[in-house]
This record gives sequence, C-alpha cells and structure tokens, in this order.
Amino acid sequence: MILQALNNYYYRLKDNPDIDIPLQGFSRQKIHFALIIDQKGKLIQIRDIREQVGKKILPKSLIVPAATIRAVNISANFLWDNTGYVLGSDLKDDSVRASLTFKAFKELHHIIGDELNDDGMIAVLRFLDSWKPASVTELQYWEDFKTGANLIFQLDGELRYIHERPEIRKAWLTYLCTNQSTHKDFCLVTGEIQPISRLHPKIKGVRDAQSMGAAIVSFNLDAFCSYQKEQNFNAPIGEEATFNYTTALNHLLGISSRQRIQIGDATTVFWTERASPIEGFMGMVLNPQDDAGEIKEVRAFLEAARDGKNLPEIDPGLGFYILGLSPNASRLSVRFWYVSTVGDISEKIGQHFRDLSIVKQYENDPEFPGIRQILLETFINHKSKTKPNWDNLKPLLTGSIMRSILTGTQYPYTLLTAIIGRIRADQTINYFRAAIIKGFLSRKNRITNHGQEVSMSLDKESTNIAYRLGRLFAILEKAQRDAIPGANATIKDRYYSSASATPRVVFPQLLRLAQHHIQKAEYGGRSDKMIEDIMQGINTFPTHLSLDDQGMFAIGYYHQRNALFTKSENQKEV
Repeated sequence: MILQALNNYYYRLKDNPDIDIPLQGFSRQKIHFALIIDQKGKLIQIRDIREQVGKKILPKSLIVPAATIRAVNISANFLWDNTGYVLGSDLKDDSVRASLTFKAFKELHHIIGDELNDDGMIAVLRFLDSWKPASVTELQYWEDFKTGANLIFQLDGELRYIHERPEIRKAWLTYLCTNQSTHKDFCLVTGEIQPISRLHPKIKGVRDAQSMGAAIVSFNLDAFCSYQKEQNFNAPIGEEATFNYTTALNHLLGISSRQRIQIGDATTVFWTERASPIEGFMGMVLNPQDDAGEIKEVRAFLEAARDGKNLPEIDPGLGFYILGLSPNASRLSVRFWYVSTVGDISEKIGQHFRDLSIVKQYENDPEFPGIRQILLETFINHKSKTKPNWDNLKPLLTGSIMRSILTGTQYPYTLLTAIIGRIRADQTINYFRAAIIKGFLSRKNRITNHGQEVSMSLDKESTNIAYRLGRLFAILEKAQRDAIPGANATIKDRYYSSASATPRVVFPQLLRLAQHHIQKAEYGGRSDKMIEDIMQGINTFPTHLSLDDQGMFAIGYYHQRNALFTKSENQKEV
C-alpha cells in the first residue's frame, strides 16, 4: 500500500511541468565539481559547482544517470561518480582498490560509448584513456577531493554537462534496457508480470540513518530468504515501480522539501492524491512551531480545524497520506502509515487541539502546541542549554501519539505516565504539561463515556476529589508565600509528589501548617475562606490517587494557581 501510493505520487510529479523530477534511468545526486575537458580529452580546469546555503557550502543537486547500487562491491556510475572511480584516487589511500574502481569506470564508458559518435562521449573516453591517477595530487581542489566529492564532466565551451547530451542519454537508456533483470514475476505494486529488481536504490534524508542511504525493502542474509528466492526477489517489485517509489520518496525527503517534518525519531513525509495548497503548509499544521500561528494560511487552517470548519479552497475529499520513517541500521522502519482524506485529517487535528485547549499560563504560550513541544516535556532536563537527546524518548511513543491524533483514538498511557513522572521529579506544572494531561483525560473520558469533562479553566463547581485536592494544594502554597515572601522553597517542592499520590498522609499536616501561615499573612482571611469552600466537597482524604486522578490533581493545581495569579495581578492594577 505504501509503495503503491508512492508509485502513484511519482506519476503525479512527472506530469507536473513545474517539478523537476528524474525520469526512469536517472536520479538526483549531490555533485561537487565539474571536470572541464576539451575534445581531445585534456583536462582544462576543475569548476567548483557547490552552492553556499547560509553559512554552509553544499554540493549541487543535479539529475544524472541513475546511481548503481553497491555496498562493498565495485560498480561504476555513468558519467559521474566519486574521485576513486573518476580519477583513480581512493579516499582511504587504498591504491589497489582505487585502481580497480578506476578500471571499472573506464570499462563501463567504453562499453556504452565505443560505438557512439558524439563529441562529448569521445572526449570522455580520451580523457579516461590518457589520465594518470598518480597526477591527482597536483590538481586544484585536491584537498576538497580527499574529503569526498562527486564529479561530472563538461565539454569546454558548452553550458550543458556531457551527461545531458541527447545522444548520450539515449545510449544510457539503451544500455539499461539491455541489462534489465531477467527475473520476471508478478509485481506487488502493479500486479503485472515485469522484470523484478534484485536490489532497490537507497532512501536518503531520514535523520540518523546511514549517510549513504538506507532501504525499506531489503533481504541481505540467507535467513531472510525462502523458496529459493534471493534478496528482493522475496518481495517482487518491478524495476519501473522500484524506480518510481524510491524517486518519489527521495523527492519528499529532499533538503528543501516542505512536505517533510521531524517528530521525535520519526522523519515524517506527507502528500495528497492530487495537487493541493495543503501540501505546502501541512508540516506546520502537524507540528506547529513557535511562529506558525503568525503565518496567515497556517493559522486560518488551524482555527478552522479547531472550530470544525472547512476552508473553501481545500477539497475535503482529497486523499491524504502520511508516512513516518525511523532508522534501523541499514534499513528503515515504518514508524507509522496513515491513509485518509483532507477533511478527515482536518477534523482529527481540530479535535486534537480542542482536547489540548486550556487556559494559558503566560500570554505568549502557543495556542496550538506542536507534537515536538509535547514530546520535549517527557525529557529529563530538556530545558538545559544542551541539545535535547532524542535517545531518551521511548521509541514507540512518537508513533503512538501520531496514531492517536490521526485516528482520534485515545492517547497512549505512556504519555500520561511520562508527564506525571516528570512533574513528580521536578514539581513543574507548566502550560504544556497541563495541556497534555487535559487532552489525555478529555479524550479518554469522551471515548469511554466515563468521568467528568475537564474544563479549560477553573471549575469551582467540579466535585472531582482529585481536582479539588489540586486546587486546595495551590491555595495552601499561596498562603505560605503570602506569609513568607521570597521563600527559597515552598510546600510544592517538598510535598507535591506525596500530596498528589497519597493525600491522606500529607494533607492533615499541611492544613495544620496552613493555620500558622494564615494568621501571619496580610490576606490570610481570603485563603481561609477558599480553603473552607473547597473542603466542603471533601468528606475524607483518599488513601491513594490513581494515575488519572494524579492528572486531575495537576489540572486542579494549575487552574487554581492561574486563577490566584490573575487575581493578584488585577489587585496590583487597582
């Protein structure tokens, strides 16, 4: 299903004149330098075609003849490759292997080009026949070559590269046709009998995967094979479909792609059945950044989704696909795969943000918290100056959260467990954590039809004991702060964990302590009245609170503290 959707997406890209997508037999590669040669094959100069992007100098992305698939085997590319193949200089100073790679490169070009009457091909063959690998150290940019570089050829006086010449392109495609797979079978993507790919091109752009790329379909050990079928013949996919799905996926994963986002360890791509403006900004919808709400089209979509409306310029019945990939050695794991419609995705995303909606702690808190911001709250010391270590994230949590959002099902319990665990560890209940807990409980109560609705802001009428205890704890903390301004530590630092888990052990002691604070504080009478109002709904302190109730305790504390803070600010203004 995944490969079929990508195969169809390739044809959509191919038919779009505004998108430069490689045709079959070609691929997009990172090229560093062009070797300028004359018609006699003499090297005139080396041209640096790298581009400066910000402060970085990056290789240029060019469409060249399709890359050969190799691991440790020696197999040359046509009219481009690394310096080991093109110039006979190996990065590891392995002269034996370098001579073999250069030999393979030269032999391939003679096989394809010996009968070709093209000035560019003739010049390349003359260059290869006369080139002395030992002279490579005398070349300009040799130091850059040694760090790894891909090279192409250009005929002196021409703007196009030699591999772009029509006769050479035709000769390359003819060579591929005569060397296609002899193994034919039913293609799992098209359902037709076709030549089957033994190996599939690498997928590049997945974070933390091997730099040379990784595979989705791969059988490289005998234990993976059955019925005397070797390698990818175990999962037969035609050569055309293989090219299509890998090309489409590499396009989505490109460095400038607006259809790729990073969510935890999952590199996520998305696309629609037909061209739609939603492809351009869905990344910021799925994972809003701090400034996403200021982008007009993103905010319009988020607000419409949250309010259950559709934007007129977006077709709600349009098919929508989301694929999450994570690295697994030389392979890629599918973290999640979801097929739906734009309308259904919009409704599910809107419900997600309605569930998370809670009164803000600060005015600049984002109205639409992103998945990345949610995941960061599960990290240990994630606010430190060092870069967050995503290895601390539970591998399946990202996929579980995305699946819950996109299907409207209950959020994973591991999310609530992680957030409650972080609160108990650092006694911090911020806007994001409160929103996550509120979202978890709201969705669970709605799906199971059990429990009270969790309000956005302070609910003085709520009879939920855990919620009332959270409110009570916030008032007791406020009484202490009023009595002892500037205290380095409050009851929250010492008692929050035990108060939210075993109220019967802690609250009697806190209430006795509060009487001393109330007598000492300037506004003690107000705290006394609020404590009395809350206690009217509490007949006895529970021995233990469940994980859900600890979440309600945190929400009650957050709501009451926000209300007290707002009230205090209003008093100051008066």
